[in-house]
Amino acid sequence: MLHLLRGGQAPPPAATAEPEWLSLTDLGRIYGISAVHCGRLLSEAGLRDASGQPSRHALRSGCAIRGHQPHAHGPTQWHRSHCQAVFQRAGLEPIQRTTLVQQWAQLLSALTEGSPSISTSAAQMAEDLPGELVDPVNAELRQIGCSFQVAERGTARHNRQSKRRRDERGTARPL
Repeated sequence: MLHLLRGGQAPPPAATAEPEWLSLTDLGRIYGISAVHCGRLLSEAGLRDASGQPSRHALRSGCAIRGHQPHAHGPTQWHRSHCQAVFQRAGLEPIQRTTLVQQWAQLLSALTEGSPSISTSAAQMAEDLPGELVDPVNAELRQIGCSFQVAERGTARHNRQSKRRRDERGTARPL
């Protein structure tokens, strides 16, 4: 049911919680694919050129913009809705957020248990978790009875990454 404002005008459409302009990484996450796979599909559809830049067609049709404004220079952003047909033709459907949260929680829970054949830890894998999923994944981990919790983003994470990288390179100083 549409409610009219005074003067007979319809209210402006409600803002969606999801951004319309996304990086290749974020666009790929919607469909559960990597940024590389996402870019390949856009290239096959003629929306990216051989160097990975948006094609003239992509820019003219509103599928892509450079930077935050049309005709601006900087990182390319892709329009979620305008690119949707490319992914549907490839047989992909958006992954529901609840499914994504459940998959992350199951993966991190399994990594917490450990296995001799897996060389990464739950903490290392959690570094790749999108920031907007930290709270819901932590809630799901608690719900399934896993004690692991993803750390909030910030300097502590950076320090852990830096220490891990020094350890891996063998340049860590003993205390």
